[in-house]
Formats: sequence, C-alpha cells, structure tokens
Amino acid sequence: MALADRQLTLRRDESGEVLARGGDPEAHSILERTAFVPIARPHDRYHRLPTGLDKGEEIRLATRAVARLRAVQYHVDCDDAFDTSLREPHYLSLGAQVAHLADRIREATTTEDVAEVLAELTASHDGILAALDEVLTATADFYQHLGQGADPHYANRLRFLASERLGVIASDLQHTRTELADRHQAHPHRTACSGEVPPDENEASAVCACPPAPRIAAAPPSLTAAGRRR
Repeated sequence: MALADRQLTLRRDESGEVLARGGDPEAHSILERTAFVPIARPHDRYHRLPTGLDKGEEIRLATRAVARLRAVQYHVDCDDAFDTSLREPHYLSLGAQVAHLADRIREATTTEDVAEVLAELTASHDGILAALDEVLTATADFYQHLGQGADPHYANRLRFLASERLGVIASDLQHTRTELADRHQAHPHRTACSGEVPPDENEASAVCACPPAPRIAAAPPSLTAAGRRR
C-alpha cells in the first residue's frame, strides 16, 4: 500500500465546512462511520460532515474521527481544534464480518461447505438477507411520516427494493444453497491434501496424492505474426 494512502488531512475549509481528504477505502469507511458524508465530483473526492451541525458537534465528530484513524496507524494532519491524544479502539465492522463469509467460500472444498456458509445469508428467521429486509422496511416506516412531500416516495421505493429486488436475490440464493446442499460433491480442484503418496504413484518425486495441475495450452501465434516469418 502506498504511503500516501495512509495520510489524510482533516481541516475546516475556507467555506466553513469540515473536510477530510486522502486515505484509502478503510480510512473512508472509518470516516463514514463517524458521520462523514462521501462526496464524489469529476475532479475531486473528499468527505464532509453533515450540514446543519453546530460548531461544538462538528469539533466532537472531527476529533473522534482523528482518534479512530490514528488508532489504526493513519497519519492525520488536522486543525488544532480536532487534535487529540486519545485512540479509540477499532473493532471489526459488521461488513467485514459478512465479507469473511467470502473467505470461507474461497477455502471450501465441498458443496456442503458452501451451503453451510450460504445458510448464514438465507436463513429465514435471522439470516443476513432477512435482517437486511428488516432494515429496509424500518427505514421505509421512518420515512413514511417524516413530514416532507417526497418522503412517502422514498418510503415506497425502499419497500419496493425490499420486496422485489431483495426478494429475487433471496430466492435465487436459497435455490443455490439447496442445490449445493443436495449435491454432496467435493470440488475437483480444492480437495484437502493428506500429504500421503499412494503406492501406485508413478512419479518418484511426488509428495502427495493430489492430481497434477491442469495444463494450460499456449495460444497459437497470430496469423499476422506467422505471415511475417520467412
């Protein structure tokens, strides 16, 4: 990772806004979990605090962001008002915990292994997708009577995403999980290695019973290159 990705500035801009610039996706995630809003323009990307905050709240949030970033070894160049010697503990986010399921699938050797992981998403009572449905529905309920003209539209859109879009994903993944659970098949390229050599092995240098890696045929030369040869 480039050193520049570990460096950020967090300052009050000439416009009066508190802006954070620089950093990598992990730093951006920390900022967004500390109330900062990502802004992407054609030639500029940064994070800012929400509008409408009083100055004391801006200082509190900016100082907390500095404490969180420095706790995981980011270098933060900040205004004196935001500087702090505190280091707030950094815990594994829910998103990172869900992403760990992908690591388990990458390491899986059988269809049952993958079906077990997908059950964490598709479980009807407390799976990840069921929880996401609850979050969308709760947000829609919040919007419904918030008081502005467009709020019912936002509420209906969220309910549509929950029932139609998320519903399709949940149905397809449940079908996939069921198909894998019923297959009972080891992945042909991910079998666990016992480290033993069978007695009928022909290669004297073999150290395990794993089959050789598949050969990748070389691409034929292009007709243009072949035509230049004499």
